[in-house]
Amino acid sequence: MRLSASDLGCRRGGRTVFAGISFAVGAGEALVIRGRNGAGKSSLLRLIAGLVRIGDGRLDLEGGDPELTLNEQAHYLGHQDALKPSLSVGENLHFWSRFLGGSSDVREPLAAVGLAALTDLPAAYLSAGQRRRLSIARLLAVKRPIWLLDEPTSTLDATAQTQLAGLMRTHLAGGGLILAATHTPLGIDGAKELRLGEPQ
Repeated sequence: MRLSASDLGCRRGGRTVFAGISFAVGAGEALVIRGRNGAGKSSLLRLIAGLVRIGDGRLDLEGGDPELTLNEQAHYLGHQDALKPSLSVGENLHFWSRFLGGSSDVREPLAAVGLAALTDLPAAYLSAGQRRRLSIARLLAVKRPIWLLDEPTSTLDATAQTQLAGLMRTHLAGGGLILAATHTPLGIDGAKELRLGEPQ
């Protein structure tokens, strides 16, 4: 599998967010996206996820499932943790898993992010870090080859960041792709880097 962009551009509200972006990332590779605030890191991930329209250029996925669109083969983890406070931790993950076509058994994903003991707790009582870990569990509950991560370590403590790094390395070892916008180290060796707001 290979995801590539050629002279990709994005415009929002009549303003050019970025232009002329090119990259390629293959199976087992990670691309770290860096840049100042407002450079378009989040917009680039949202564009790949199909949430923002492509302004210019091309975005191609080779070797994926020909029956599925790019966004159907990708997980997008954004700034907002999409949880329903009145549902329990387990019910929230079960909803997303079924909605996205995953397994109804959420025990293993919750255990992987250290939330197994909180399965029956209403999500309203979760800390910011726990909410983030529950969102990360979605990546595990529904298997998709492309992970699009926007500041994935936000609100995570050191232990949870180490845990996430291990999950990302496992995903890459299985042939997955990761594109992550971040200001902080992710704990992934050999990741490619794309800097927005600088000459390409």
